[in-house]
Amino acid sequence: MIDSPYRQHLPVPASAPAVTLHEGNTPLLHSAYLSDVTRCDVWLKVEGANPTGSFKDRGMTVALTHAAADGAELVLCASTGNTSASAAAYAARAGIAAAVLIPEAGVAKGKLGQAVRYGARIVEIAGGFDDCLRIARDLAAHHPVALVNSVGNELRLAGQRTVAYEIVDVLGAAPDLHCLPVGNGGNITATWQGYRAYAGPSGLPRIWGFQASGADPFVRGEAVARPRTEASAIRVGSPATWEPALAARDESGGLIGSVTDDEIFQAYGLIARHDGVFAEPASAAGVAGLLKQHRAGAVPPGLRIVITLSGNGLKDPDASLRDGLASVHAGPESGSVARELGLR
Repeated sequence: MIDSPYRQHLPVPASAPAVTLHEGNTPLLHSAYLSDVTRCDVWLKVEGANPTGSFKDRGMTVALTHAAADGAELVLCASTGNTSASAAAYAARAGIAAAVLIPEAGVAKGKLGQAVRYGARIVEIAGGFDDCLRIARDLAAHHPVALVNSVGNELRLAGQRTVAYEIVDVLGAAPDLHCLPVGNGGNITATWQGYRAYAGPSGLPRIWGFQASGADPFVRGEAVARPRTEASAIRVGSPATWEPALAARDESGGLIGSVTDDEIFQAYGLIARHDGVFAEPASAAGVAGLLKQHRAGAVPPGLRIVITLSGNGLKDPDASLRDGLASVHAGPESGSVARELGLR
């Protein structure tokens, strides 16, 4: 992405070598199933196809290109998993050490395994993501480290805006509506800013963001002291990107709503079975939200809709098996297998 035509829209020095894993240019897939259910034209932006399996790579390539150009020796982030995987990978690519602060026992194994394999120094904090971010910001303020969280980080947000550029280029215009999951607020902010910068003042989409009902500070209008959801990527109680996220909602004429874990996991299964897309649970919050709004009669037919699927399902393999493995047993001969499959 940073080595694509979009580089001219990114705040990187012209002479700086790109720290890239060829992120971006992710699939925009038409969903026949969701289009039929909603009587709209629904598209899935599959951000799990990025190099480390999430949308975070879009911003991390810009942040690490700057960190390398500035001679940084250590990059630091707080994370529920995806940011840590991305920061560790791009730091490894740049030849820079990385340290990640994660909530104790609060990160999916797939994401933790990535950070381990990329060689990051991992510190588990006895607390939640909000504690990790507080500590990371304090360390960055008092020590020579490059903080690569999206909080107050124009570099990360600038990279994440490119998702809107790609959608406009593929569809020929911005959609009527863009749905996405919301955790810390950076992605909804960047997506809206991307449309405003690239699509022009006319024909901008409404932005609908969705949080898990146990971790929905934007919906409640206040921080959630103990956020709870099995969709761990959006388990955030005190979002760092608060005002810009609300601006994205309000300026677009959109909304930020909540969906239950049951609704999230139902949507998670639907897009896998009907569209062949294995996304991590939090990614399905946008799908769950669209379906919930449709049931409420808030989605008129005929809209063109894009839904961000923010991460790959392999990030959280345990979630896929939360209801057990639906398998049958057969003997070691074809007849036994045929009977189990109902073949004649």
